[in-house]
Amino acid sequence: MQEKVIDIKKLVKKSDSAVLKKMPDFILNLLAVFVRQNEINHLLQKYSGCQVGDFLSGLQKELNISIDIRGKENLPENGKCFFVANHPFGFADGLALTWILTRKYGNIKAIGNDVFMLIPQLRPIIAAVNVFGTNYRDYLVELEKVYCSDIPISHFPAGVVSRIQNWKITDDHWHKSFITKAVKHKRDIVPVYFPGRNSYLFYCLYLFRKLFRIKTNLELTMLPNEFFRKRNKSIVVIIGKPISYQVFDKTKKDSEWARWVKSEVYNLKPAGIN
Repeated sequence: MQEKVIDIKKLVKKSDSAVLKKMPDFILNLLAVFVRQNEINHLLQKYSGCQVGDFLSGLQKELNISIDIRGKENLPENGKCFFVANHPFGFADGLALTWILTRKYGNIKAIGNDVFMLIPQLRPIIAAVNVFGTNYRDYLVELEKVYCSDIPISHFPAGVVSRIQNWKITDDHWHKSFITKAVKHKRDIVPVYFPGRNSYLFYCLYLFRKLFRIKTNLELTMLPNEFFRKRNKSIVVIIGKPISYQVFDKTKKDSEWARWVKSEVYNLKPAGIN
C-alpha cells in the first residue's frame, strides 16, 4: 500500500496548534473525509513523478475542467513580469494561472501558501510564504532570489481567498509588496481576472465565524471540496494589458498603487459575467 501524500493525522501532530492536537481520532477521521483526503491522494499518486505541466494537464483532464482564456494576446513575450490576480476560488484559480503561464513560458515561480509545498509536483515552482503568520528567514531569502530572476512570477496579492466584503464577493486589501518589488526589479505587471465564486456554504461559514468571533479560519477546510466542485465546468481567465513598472512613480504610495492595480483587475470583469 502506497504511503499517503496528504495525511491529516500526521499534519495535525506536526502542527503548532494545541487545539488540533487535542482532537480525538474520530474527529480527525471526519476531517479527512471532509477535505477529500482519499481523492487528493489518488490524484497525487496517479500523477506521481510528473512535471508541473503534465501534472496540471492531468488534473484538468481528470476533472474535465476547461480553461477559457480571454486576452491571451496580452501575454508579453518577455515573461519577466508579475502576473497578479484576484483570488475567488482558492485552488482552481491558482492551478489555472500556473497552467497558462507554464504553457507560455515554461519555467515560472508562483508565490503561494506554504501548504502547497505538501504537493510534490508543485514544489519546484512554489515560492512559499506563510500567509497566516511570520515568514521564516529562508522563505524571505528565497523570495528575494525569485524577484531578482528573469522568470515570470504569479501572485495573488490579497494572500487569502475572496470573502464577502460589503455584501460583495471580493478580495480583501492587496498587500503592496508586489508594487515595491516590481519597481525595484523592473518587472511589468500583468493584471488577471477570474470571474466566479465558491459555494454559498463557504461564505455562510465565513459569516458564521465572524459573527461568533471565531479566529480559526474554518472555511478553509472547504477549499478542497470547492476545487472538486469545478468538475465538468469551465474556468474563465481574463488577461489584461501589461502595466509598465515605470507607471508606479512617487505620486502615490505603494499601498495606493496596489489598490489601483486591484481596481484595474476588477475592471476587467465583462458585463453580464458574475
